[in-house]
Amino acid sequence: MDNYKLVETFTEFKEFKNIDREAMMRIIEDVFRGMLNKKFETETDDFIDIIVNVDKGDFEIYHNRTVVEDDEMTDPLRQIKLSDAIKIEPDFEVGEEVNEELRIENFGRRDILALRQNLQTKVSEYEKENIFQKYKEKVGEIITAEVVHVWKREIVVTDDENIELILPKAEQIPNDIYKKGDTLRAIVKSVENVNGSPVVTLSRTSEIFLQRLLEAEVPEIYDGLITIKKIVREPGQRAKIAVESYDDRIDPVGACVGMKGTRIHGIVRELRNENIDVINWTTNPVLLISRALSPAKITNIVLSSDNTMANVYMENDQISLAIGKGGYNIKLAGKLTGYEIDVYRNSEANSAEEDVDLQEFSDEIDQWVIDSLIKMGCDTAKNVLSYTPEEVANRADLEIETVKDVFRILKAEFEQDAE
Repeated sequence: MDNYKLVETFTEFKEFKNIDREAMMRIIEDVFRGMLNKKFETETDDFIDIIVNVDKGDFEIYHNRTVVEDDEMTDPLRQIKLSDAIKIEPDFEVGEEVNEELRIENFGRRDILALRQNLQTKVSEYEKENIFQKYKEKVGEIITAEVVHVWKREIVVTDDENIELILPKAEQIPNDIYKKGDTLRAIVKSVENVNGSPVVTLSRTSEIFLQRLLEAEVPEIYDGLITIKKIVREPGQRAKIAVESYDDRIDPVGACVGMKGTRIHGIVRELRNENIDVINWTTNPVLLISRALSPAKITNIVLSSDNTMANVYMENDQISLAIGKGGYNIKLAGKLTGYEIDVYRNSEANSAEEDVDLQEFSDEIDQWVIDSLIKMGCDTAKNVLSYTPEEVANRADLEIETVKDVFRILKAEFEQDAE
């Protein structure tokens, strides 16, 4: 390999690698310095100068030695005999410095090949570290990227610097459909080093993605006038957002939705028509649960003594609204409030005073069965009877025959009272 081809190699890196000029100069100098230290078997910083011009794709190496009398030379690496110096330039005198250029082609083919290989390795390592650090700082931020490959398990995209990023299937909204050349928006979820290479994972299903979209659309959130207290999502289906404003003059829900829904509509489209409910945050759990179950109208809410469960009562025609399509409304309301929510008809609330605690049946029903029923959220007879035997068997993980026996015992109790 000659000097020309080595210079050509540097030019390739300069034009096609994602490396700034100063970093490239530092890498090239470090590689050369390492080779020279090995060749001279000592540190060369004090007698070798390396000048790199990345813009032109060339370099120069100078060996600096002090002229001494022929019989006084003790260090041939840092000194040069006067008789040798005047062969280079006739007017050299003792004490002057000789700067002699070292030509790369004089180093030997093996040295040059090792130099090229080391340079490629260093550039690759720098690029990987650069990508890792760049995206480590971007975790949680939205980026826009272009789709380059659509695979079964993931989509590969590239950013504006042609860095490849991954959007796994699990991080895609179910209704996401992309083809090569499309652009997409997502947040940077994580950056990891896998086998020495950075892997940047994106997400469109994260709650943080929705939060960043809101911050971009609602200036009051970005400015800190409105606080997002909590976000829960079933990606592509439904989302619930609790917001709060410390300024009574600002309606946080109205600000997030915008005039005629202008602010929220763009976000809904980005999330593939995901229904978004925005509610006012409150520390009152009863009021928060009522708001979280919107659009259903609530008649009464009874919280358990340990504040983990909520029995919610409403009219018959409101139950389907509370549960929502696919059960997403009640599921997300539970996640948002932190309560396990059970829905009951108002008629069941009116007859609650006639109910019987399940522990009253411990002489007829095994305690482990009662414990399973309580664990599913039913601590009274009427709680259990509000479900079908099949529902109870599924939710409490009991055999259907066992559940049918329980139903028979519980119903007999109320039949006796009726008599």
